[in-house]
Amino acid sequence: MNARVKSRSMGCTDLGTIERALELLRLLATAGRYGLALTQLSGTTGLPHSTVHRLLHRLIAERMAVQRESDKRYVLGPLSMELGLAASQIYDIREPCRLILGRLAEDIGDTVYLTVRSGNESVCADRYEGPSTIRVVTLEVGSRRPLGLGAGGLAILAAIPEEERRVTIEHLVQRHGENKSLRSRALCSAIDACRKHGYSLIRSQVTLGTTAVGVAIRDTLDNPIAAVSVAAVDSRMTEARIESLSRRLQSTASAIQSALHSFSRQY
Repeated sequence: MNARVKSRSMGCTDLGTIERALELLRLLATAGRYGLALTQLSGTTGLPHSTVHRLLHRLIAERMAVQRESDKRYVLGPLSMELGLAASQIYDIREPCRLILGRLAEDIGDTVYLTVRSGNESVCADRYEGPSTIRVVTLEVGSRRPLGLGAGGLAILAAIPEEERRVTIEHLVQRHGENKSLRSRALCSAIDACRKHGYSLIRSQVTLGTTAVGVAIRDTLDNPIAAVSVAAVDSRMTEARIESLSRRLQSTASAIQSALHSFSRQY
């Protein structure tokens, strides 16, 4: 093997290793503080135990992952947090949203979520719990879901331009089609309803007995970058209240878009 072919081969190998390691990190981020066992990581990725074990040890050596002694599960490591803090100075949209979303949660009484887009996934960036005596907490800050699963992710997906949305849906169906909410017919039906009404609506999709409503947040180029959503127990989410919440969320999204525009001009 000449030097050029060898270099190309090593480059492809390195790229595959990076992609697999990043997939493991995404899964650990989704699991949050609960962590995942080696068998779970292997089963989800489809990689052999030996490959996952080797990659995890590489990540542990770089402080990107940690294996807990108590239950032998793997969780994100301290360097993941440190890198996140550094990146937040560039990409964090929470700061201009805090006052707006905190006031919203206080006014409506229920839990409000700020969700941001991350490729074909959505990430819970922040959560605000209202004063209701029955609180619904369906998302931990930092947890990830496929776009289309959950009110925030569905609102973002429905707002993506048509061609990009078609490709994204194909990816979601291929990768997550075992979830009935992410099968082609169900997903397209939910998107059509969201685009028709101007907000996403899910009932008992992720957590039984809960209903959530979401609205996309767009940047200055009209691209959906995030969403604001509200979740509550079914008994609080009558049709009249859903309509009221949808209007409130739409005005909140507009206020956030203005705040983000002003915030970006400072840098």
